Amino acid sequence: MSLLDQRKLVESIHPFESLSSSELDDLMGKIDIAYYTKETLLISKDLESIVFYIIIKGSVNEYVDDELHNVYSEGDSFDADALIYSKTESKFVVEEDLICYEIKKDDFLELMQNKKIQSYFLEDFISRHQQLKEHEISNDLSPFLMSKVSEIFLHNVCIVDADESVYNSLKKQRDSQANAIIVKNADEYSIVTDSDLREKVLLGDISVHDSVSKIATKGIIYIDKNDFLFNALLIMTQSNVKRIVVKDAEVIVGILEQIDLLSFFANHSHLVSVRIDKAKSVEDLKELQVDIKNIIVTLRAKGVKVRYITKLVSTLNIKIYKKLFNMCVDQSLREKCTLIVMGSEGREEQTIKTDQDNALIVQNGENIELFEEPMKRLNSYLLELGFPKCKGEIMVSNSFWRRDLSSYKKLIDDWVWSMNEDSIQNISIVMDAKVVAGNASLLEELKAYLHNSLMARADILAHVAKAILNFETPLSLFSGFVTDKKDENRLDLKKGGIFAIVHGVRTLSLEFAIKETNTVERIKKLNDRGIIDKTFAMELIESFDTLSSVRLHAMLEAGSEESYNQINPHKLSKVQRDLLKDSFKVVNRFKKFISFHFHLEMVS
Repeated sequence: MSLLDQRKLVESIHPFESLSSSELDDLMGKIDIAYYTKETLLISKDLESIVFYIIIKGSVNEYVDDELHNVYSEGDSFDADALIYSKTESKFVVEEDLICYEIKKDDFLELMQNKKIQSYFLEDFISRHQQLKEHEISNDLSPFLMSKVSEIFLHNVCIVDADESVYNSLKKQRDSQANAIIVKNADEYSIVTDSDLREKVLLGDISVHDSVSKIATKGIIYIDKNDFLFNALLIMTQSNVKRIVVKDAEVIVGILEQIDLLSFFANHSHLVSVRIDKAKSVEDLKELQVDIKNIIVTLRAKGVKVRYITKLVSTLNIKIYKKLFNMCVDQSLREKCTLIVMGSEGREEQTIKTDQDNALIVQNGENIELFEEPMKRLNSYLLELGFPKCKGEIMVSNSFWRRDLSSYKKLIDDWVWSMNEDSIQNISIVMDAKVVAGNASLLEELKAYLHNSLMARADILAHVAKAILNFETPLSLFSGFVTDKKDENRLDLKKGGIFAIVHGVRTLSLEFAIKETNTVERIKKLNDRGIIDKTFAMELIESFDTLSSVRLHAMLEAGSEESYNQINPHKLSKVQRDLLKDSFKVVNRFKKFISFHFHLEMVS
């Protein structure tokens, strides 16, 4: 290997790329190359570590208490901890003839004087995990994650008293060069926009001499100036508003306009939202599907965390559902039912469209047959828009998932009584349900009934939680990857990791009556309640984000739906492999936590 290739290899290993050119030159002059045969013992409790290893070719096994714990191969490095702390509980043995670079202990410890090198090797799981992700993105994270509301242009605010006339308020607005008027009435605020003036003054019967409070709209949407701009984008998309009032603590400091936010992000997500609202046919909605996928690709390329992408995409998908619902269901029937989405869509964790999971709850006493044709039409429209058919037929076109509230309650009684695999799956997806259109109180009542029914049986939660053990984590034997050699050395991200976090967190949330459906929000609530400590909660969130991010990458590249969850870890970058290994370790710890919490060893 040439000196140039040698330098490139070292630079490719995080965090050595952070060294300056002169520091890297100095390091390259100190690196040795070595060769070791199979079964050579490199480090152990009794054999002190004297070098930091970077593998060129071959592999090394790490054992803890004679159990295989990790496998290091080409491009991997080890073992900083043994050098830093001058001790180890591990045994490192050459598995395949090894060619490697070596950095002597004194030279490595000298490198630790560099703050970036030091912070990486000494940081805890969360900090190291986040640092690796930043390195993987390799573009300063992007404005989407880091930019705050305070960093963007805010329009002047014009605040007037409630008894001020419309005419005087407009003069004050002109003088302050504001785009809207904020009306103060005691400790409450309302807003007057151009549309209020047009509809209520120019086209209505309100005089310019009347009190401005007569034309003001209540329910102002606020955001703190220290909040992230991406959250402002989410709020605008969800609430379908063109401006947000910005506060510093409790003081109004300006107005954030849609046009300024769009020019900053330039990903057209809000424009897609507006086009959904204006759509008059399924054909109009079809034209937007490519735009939605482009938003996903753009945001991911800019380093936006997957959980933010999924929230935005879920918001747009829910708007599509609601638009189709209004196209299919007569207005006289809309408040007599509720359309719900379940599974990943209900948890706001879906990006690329996967199986549909939707249902209809009809108000007691209504003729369910009236909803058959509208729901079949709605399902056909969803299929046209690229929402795949659910293999388990969990769709509104199936009469099983189109029934009145009392009938759903009887279903819940049956599920709770039987507690077979299908029942647990059905309970789980209903727990994740979210209203997209219609009468929201129907789902609230159904979820309350489900919770009370489950709490009535002392052993029920353990039976629900046991599903977390249905699939092995792909690190069950060691901290390498357990792959299926018959399936191109791939592993299943959903079965191997994502399901365990989602289902375990969902079961804990059920026990403690947490209403949130999103997995990350549930974890935060569990932390607030003291069920999971802050460090473990952060590790779970980071791990879930990593698994979801790798899965999203697989989805974007997959040629078929079946391969969405399947990845070959050996085709990932070194950083991605490290992130994935760390995440699976957390999954295993979480499984142990759930097993202990619910005493799963006692469940038959």
